[in-house]
Amino acid sequence: MAQKGKVALWILIVILGLAILATPFIYFKFLWVFSDGTKTGELNSLTYTGYIWKTYEGEIILSGYGAKNSTSVQSKIFKFSVSDKEVAEKLIHMTGLRVTVHYKEYKGVLPWRGYEKSIVDSVEDEPAPASTVNEEDTLFL
Repeated sequence: MAQKGKVALWILIVILGLAILATPFIYFKFLWVFSDGTKTGELNSLTYTGYIWKTYEGEIILSGYGAKNSTSVQSKIFKFSVSDKEVAEKLIHMTGLRVTVHYKEYKGVLPWRGYEKSIVDSVEDEPAPASTVNEEDTLFL
């Protein structure tokens, strides 16, 4: 009987030791905010998707310049998840418009938080920049 008690005690110690070692990993992988910032671009899509946990997933098209020594304009896609339903509702009505979103980036993905590491927590509508071309200066060929 005493032998079974010692084995159970060792099993409990090993389980507690593994839990103590796993806690910092879990915290830094899934809960610690790696970075936060803003992105501005055209909201391309926002979908409500998932098998068990339904989440809002979106894409913003960011415009910018291409590689070094290149003058071509290229676009980049910023993929994100939205965990707040109010923010998602606001974004749904802004599809196709220029928006600025604030996001937090994590190193890991949790299924109830979304499919992406970047989680948008607020949004502002960003008007498109005014055209620098005057209609009078436009030439028709």
